[in-house]
Amino acid sequence: MTSAKNLAEKLFTKGDINGVVYVFAGNIGSFVIAIATLLGFGWSEELVFRRVIPGMCFGLMVSGLYYSWMAYRVAKKEGKHDVTALPSGVSTPVMFVYLFSVILPLQFGLGLDPQTTWHYAMAACAIGGLVEAAGGFVGPAIRRVVPRAAMLATVGGIALAWMGTRGLFDVYNMPMIGMPVLIVALLGLIGGYNLPGKIPPLVIALGFGIILALFFKEATIVLDQLGQFTPPLPAIGAMLTGLRGVLPFLAVIIPVEVYNFIETMDNVESAIAAGDNFNVKEAQIADGLCTFVGACFGSVFPNTVWIGHPGLKKAGCGIGYAWVSALLFGISGFFGFFNFLYYLLPGVVVSVVFLWCTQVIITQAFVDTPRRYGAAIVVAFIPHLADILSTQTTAIFQYAGIEFTAEAAAGIVNAGAMWSGIPFLKAGAVLTGMLWATIVCAIVDRQLLKAAATCGVGAALTFLGVIHAAQLGINAGPINILVGYLMAAAVFVIAHFFKDKLHYDRRYDYV
Repeated sequence: MTSAKNLAEKLFTKGDINGVVYVFAGNIGSFVIAIATLLGFGWSEELVFRRVIPGMCFGLMVSGLYYSWMAYRVAKKEGKHDVTALPSGVSTPVMFVYLFSVILPLQFGLGLDPQTTWHYAMAACAIGGLVEAAGGFVGPAIRRVVPRAAMLATVGGIALAWMGTRGLFDVYNMPMIGMPVLIVALLGLIGGYNLPGKIPPLVIALGFGIILALFFKEATIVLDQLGQFTPPLPAIGAMLTGLRGVLPFLAVIIPVEVYNFIETMDNVESAIAAGDNFNVKEAQIADGLCTFVGACFGSVFPNTVWIGHPGLKKAGCGIGYAWVSALLFGISGFFGFFNFLYYLLPGVVVSVVFLWCTQVIITQAFVDTPRRYGAAIVVAFIPHLADILSTQTTAIFQYAGIEFTAEAAAGIVNAGAMWSGIPFLKAGAVLTGMLWATIVCAIVDRQLLKAAATCGVGAALTFLGVIHAAQLGINAGPINILVGYLMAAAVFVIAHFFKDKLHYDRRYDYV
């Protein structure tokens, strides 16, 4: 059995440098996008840099320290020197859902001021953390029912609607910076062309972007906040006052956190497959509780166990990168580093990172699932497109000072705009995408009764207002959509009992 002294000597190794770069540099993009978006929503710098950012960093610091302790315990128990800690960070897809499907409609849909919106957003984050923690107990059962393709497709739809579009739009808005940086990023991250010395391609792209931004005077060096101590302050009272306002958004929070904890479960199990025997349930509960802690100190975004543990292990990372990254998050968030970085790193450079993330996420949905589920993945994208179309359209009306009434909606339809059905798909887009992907997967697998049951779930969720409705409540959803789900379920049941008499075209057999 390995002694504690020998293990202490392995708490940081040369290989851990790769992990620090991966976790810390990989999270920088999420922080800058979050900062830019919240400031764009009208939140003050005081609120963003002195309350939200320290809270986010505190949650990440706690999770990084906990995962390094988990790795230490596994190493000590099994007498191993090469245990790699779990990577953690801000969940980028979930962050976009919180920004544009929770915070934006809270603030602009309900007409809240930024301070009140922050209270509600903290409550949403805290609820999300508890849902994540619950995943340690119910995750395996949900994963048996919901196909992996449905989970990945839902995140792919969010990435396409909110990340990829924003990324390429920003590139064309500032092409003399965006295009060269995009090519540098794609050469390294997609093409595999790297400079000598194993410098991470993401670091090269970000550094190149900063140089170009400074040259074109699109970035500035602001040092007034750098080094000023801004500790995370408890905000439990403010968070509790926001609980009453987020109940209508449970239809968004719960399904996206279901994705989050299942993705955490998958990532921990990939670590086990790589040789590190972490407890899946413990990691999921810790993940959720760290998110909850961050929310109690001002954070509005959940963190998660990141993908990439096997790659980090292959790169020689051990326990050290996790606790070093954790301390770096604390130092950076509490001493103004992200304020400095926000002005140094223009949004277009970060948007390039998210364009790359979109490519990876959508590619994963198609590559890491059986080929036969391709149609299911595509259909899951569509509700998220309805979400962004609805959000953008209503934002334009709000900017113009026009109330977006039923008459206004009818008017834009008569003018040729594609609007009919969009509001119903927007409400509960995450769950709706999962439902339709599950239905199509069941069709492909010839599991017609499972498809019927899924339609029944859709009818029940509609009845409760979880999807296709503006708020929760008994009989809150549109009755015609509810009946539509029930009729679809009946079709599946009939097809199941008469399937032996139906002609089956073998051309639709996927292998």
